[in-house]
Amino acid sequence: MAHTPRPKARLLGAAALALSGALALTACSSSGGGGSGAATVSKESSRSAYQGSVLSKHFDKPDLLLTDTSGQPFDLRKRTAGRPVVLFFGYTSCPDVCPTTMGDIGVAMSKLSAEEQKKIDVVFVSTDPERDTPKVLRTWLDSMGKGFIGLTGDLAKVKTAARTVGVAVQDPVVNADGSVTSAHGAQVLAFLPSDDKAHLLWMGSSTVETYTHDLALLAKGVPA
Repeated sequence: MAHTPRPKARLLGAAALALSGALALTACSSSGGGGSGAATVSKESSRSAYQGSVLSKHFDKPDLLLTDTSGQPFDLRKRTAGRPVVLFFGYTSCPDVCPTTMGDIGVAMSKLSAEEQKKIDVVFVSTDPERDTPKVLRTWLDSMGKGFIGLTGDLAKVKTAARTVGVAVQDPVVNADGSVTSAHGAQVLAFLPSDDKAHLLWMGSSTVETYTHDLALLAKGVPA
């Protein structure tokens, strides 16, 4: 997909964010995915302080109970209530977009103050739970950010949760060479602490600079 230069608070076309109809998937590439429910970028997003894309439909945080990297149950809504949350669905053996995206977020987080970092929950939900055990997930995430939250568990729950926020996830496929492909949407969603809803979206083309700028605002609870 060709990407045009990003103005302040990018305005994405309807094709990139149409979340009704067929689900557009990426096998860890930079294109976006869709899910049920209509979602569009706000026409007012050019007035936003954020550089990411402001959503006109604010998604509820997924009602999701999975296992964290310490092997304990983790209720996403309860454990992150009232906190800024950055949410991404992916898998550890992804060859491109997952490590790039999480790595960029990790670099951006490292540029924030210690106080700002403590305020944000970065959550990575595995789309390949059969191979992404808590130990595997922790080791992988530690190379991006030691404070990141990793969740793994029932794939059916993951797929349902992802769909509620407009992210498509399909069952992993084991290829002839033994590698695994997990087709999933590449969006990163930001939930504001004011109402625990997703107000902001970043796509695979987002830069470290964009994340750094926006995460600093997110830590302060700046409205989108």
